[in-house]
Amino acid sequence: MATIEDFDKIDIRVGTIIDVKVNERAKKPAYILKIDFGNEIGIKTSSAQITDVYNMEDLLDKQVLGVVNFPPRRIATVDSEVLVLGTYSKQGVVLIKPDQTVENGDKLG
Repeated sequence: MATIEDFDKIDIRVGTIIDVKVNERAKKPAYILKIDFGNEIGIKTSSAQITDVYNMEDLLDKQVLGVVNFPPRRIATVDSEVLVLGTYSKQGVVLIKPDQTVENGDKLG
């Protein structure tokens, strides 16, 4: 069982998607996202398997939540620096986002 101390180690922040491309080399369909997490963290890259629910145009300027302190994972030719959070739903992965616009870099607490 996880403890509150385990949860406290995870740094989850709000960022805005500023660029989207298809990750053409990924085994499963995915997008390469550039996400702005504000001045403290900066712009990070993520490879996200969210193509079932989202097209690229819908993702631009969308705020999302992401884990910013996991080590990078190599996905095809992309160093994915951030784990974008979503739910595994019947239509595919649905992103978790704030219900109001907030500052990039705001921390989940």
